[in-house]
Amino acid sequence: MISIVIPCKNEAENLPILIGEVHAAMAGRDYEIIVVDDGSTDRTPDVLAELARSAGRLRHVRHDRSAGQSAAVRSGVFAAKGDVVVTMDGDGQNDPAYLPKLADALVAAGPTVGIAAGQRLKRTDTKLKQLSSRFANGLRERILHDGTRDSGCGLKALHTDLFRQLPFFDGWHRYLPALALREGRGVVHVDVVDRSRIHGKSNYGILDRGLRGVLDLFGVWWLRRRRKVVPSVTELGQ
Repeated sequence: MISIVIPCKNEAENLPILIGEVHAAMAGRDYEIIVVDDGSTDRTPDVLAELARSAGRLRHVRHDRSAGQSAAVRSGVFAAKGDVVVTMDGDGQNDPAYLPKLADALVAAGPTVGIAAGQRLKRTDTKLKQLSSRFANGLRERILHDGTRDSGCGLKALHTDLFRQLPFFDGWHRYLPALALREGRGVVHVDVVDRSRIHGKSNYGILDRGLRGVLDLFGVWWLRRRRKVVPSVTELGQ
């Protein structure tokens, strides 16, 4: 089974459209949708309750207060019942059509690969956000050598057991390829096309994300340096 984990905050207008698209994209598959409501103050809880009644396969996990996107993803991962978790943002900019493609790419790559990471094309963000993202991704690649052009894309597929093993910190969801490599697992990439947000505005700014990101980057660099060998573990007979 595939668990679709969607972190969101104050996305009541976008969720009905997005959840409908997820159901259409996953038709014929064994899947569940886990929406993690990160302390929304709009009608998000009511919208999710109605969507769960009308369409099924939808689980609503709620934070009593906003804890951030990374914490919301983590809550969804630990609630997941599927063998594979595919993440996507709740604002509608990630196209659900890529969900099965990511899951299939991960499974097809075999057990040595830990993550299938979406790589955005045709970005719809403002020029300032695009430039800041390009700079951050370039700096991250020079320091971490994770071979990933765009680690900030919300569309990612990971094996659930691996996802739960990764060291957690705020901002963790932006470094999943590097953290998977730290566990001795490979990375495959899937090009995806970004979309424009229909309703609302982003909950994340450029400066606050950028300043925290520099600290996170060197934290991940330190974590990778502190694990130099990943052994293959085999239990021998008695």
